[in-house]
Amino acid sequence: MEKLINDPTAYVDEMLDGMVAARPELRRLDGTEVVVRADGPADGQVAVVSGGGSGHEPSHAGYVGEGMLAGAAAGAVFTSPTADQLAAMIESADAGAGVLCVVKNYEGDVMNFDTGAEMAGMEGVDVAQVVVDDDVAVEDSLYTSGRRGVCGTVLVHKCAGAKAATGADLDEVTRVAEKAVENVGTMGVALTSCVTPEKGEPTFELGEDEIELGIGIHGEPGVERTDAMSADEVADTLLDEVLDDLGIESGEEVVTIVNGMGGTPLSELYIVQRRVAERLGEEGVDVHDAWVGDYMTSLDMEGCSVTVCRVDDELKELLAAPAETPALTVRE
Repeated sequence: MEKLINDPTAYVDEMLDGMVAARPELRRLDGTEVVVRADGPADGQVAVVSGGGSGHEPSHAGYVGEGMLAGAAAGAVFTSPTADQLAAMIESADAGAGVLCVVKNYEGDVMNFDTGAEMAGMEGVDVAQVVVDDDVAVEDSLYTSGRRGVCGTVLVHKCAGAKAATGADLDEVTRVAEKAVENVGTMGVALTSCVTPEKGEPTFELGEDEIELGIGIHGEPGVERTDAMSADEVADTLLDEVLDDLGIESGEEVVTIVNGMGGTPLSELYIVQRRVAERLGEEGVDVHDAWVGDYMTSLDMEGCSVTVCRVDDELKELLAAPAETPALTVRE
């Protein structure tokens, strides 16, 4: 399969070079696959950082900027950044008020962030961590103990980054991040496999009239392989699982994300969004805000995920706070 790449082994390196060339507000730490704010670290503010395997763009470097992340580390495709890279990011981002690491619940990410945080702590950095496990589909998976961290991670970035921008201390920023984690759920579906740069062929096979429900963002198996469904049927299936898991009831307020997996046209995501909004209206659930687009992808996979986050006045204020990043801009 044809790809717009040069050397597959240079995929991440050249991607990051291109990103900072296009975005002068970002800079790359020398000798690393870490992107940080060019104007950082922000004096006296808690730094919120994240990272993970590449292939999920715009996550995570796309959210580095004002009101969100202070830095993001990029591993090889679908592979955690190393502990050394993470330690370098944490130390560079620290402005004296401490660093919060937002970690997706994958064994490699959790292990390497733990080690990276320990290394940075030995250099005098005050480090806290939250682990995002918003995927309601699978309790234990190929790469996790417990649930996987997927698209809901972006809402955690937004809430934590906004709180940090107010000058809140590390305990408060961590509290807000944990609150977002506790109130968010996601489930996804694959219509096709993705193709990794080095392999150059689909990572798994789906029949022409098959889809996989509950798929992970690395192409991990879902909970059910079934016949193809209409957009409304997909939306209902994903939404039912998320609402049931969160216990969302009539009268509550939510923020939703209909997220593309990288290969799905925006028009199709809006068709799914139409049904999500319709169903939530029928359930008496108030949609405070709705995001539609590619927020956390799986290379070129066709499919989508649906995220629901229960919100109160505090989370609504943080999600609406200004942010200026390559992938997400929120205006006052």
